[in-house]
Amino acid sequence: MTEESVLYEAREGVAVITLNRPEVLNAFTPEMLQQLHWALHRAPDEGQRAILLTGAGRGFSAGQDLASIQDEYVSGTPDFVALLRENFHPVLRGLKAVEVPVVCAVNGVAAGAGMSVSLACDVRIAADNAKFATAFTRLGLVPDAGMAYTLPRLIGAGRASYLLLSGETLDAATALQIGLVDRVVPAADLMSEAFEFARKLASGPTRAYWLTRGLLEDGVDSTFDRLLDLEADVQQAVGETEDHRAAVSAFLEKRPPEFKGR
Repeated sequence: MTEESVLYEAREGVAVITLNRPEVLNAFTPEMLQQLHWALHRAPDEGQRAILLTGAGRGFSAGQDLASIQDEYVSGTPDFVALLRENFHPVLRGLKAVEVPVVCAVNGVAAGAGMSVSLACDVRIAADNAKFATAFTRLGLVPDAGMAYTLPRLIGAGRASYLLLSGETLDAATALQIGLVDRVVPAADLMSEAFEFARKLASGPTRAYWLTRGLLEDGVDSTFDRLLDLEADVQQAVGETEDHRAAVSAFLEKRPPEFKGR
């Protein structure tokens, strides 16, 4: 991976991945998305136990870089099927499948597919000057990059419908109020606060985190009885991990546990 449009740095068990096209608010190109997909796989392969995703400059991401596909409009219609399935979808599936928690530090505008990518992360910490915009209907498009799945699950179907139809831009305070983000911090403190949170997750029981994410995903669309059956099976699996045994020993010995992610 080159360090042209995505930067990667490993620190204290955290893979810090930075979208790095600040001159265009980190708008996505196919090459950038391929690099991001590669970075998401690189982190656990190299033993990192959490991921911190952010953007360089004034924004997280303005979404798809329309300038990169403008020639396709001259001759007809861009191949949206290929654009999504070959570039965006591997990233979104990667965010959901990676076996370590992903924290998104939203440092400015997150619009369109940029907002979609932030919603696919496990936790969102926003700078107090961050902005969120669904943006799709402003361009006569439908939501993509998974937003029709993630947005109503975070804020409810009614609010999601309003935002998608109106295209309204939300400030960080409103995003926090409706549950779109989990924390809002001063812009100057964003990276230090987000990194510290990611570092704490990296030192935790990451196997339990991953299985918790799976239970939450299943719980949204499951019946209560089915979820009860599923949680019993998952609890058995996580109960057999080294981390659980270490935590029980630490509790009985009245000392902090040391988790290894196994």
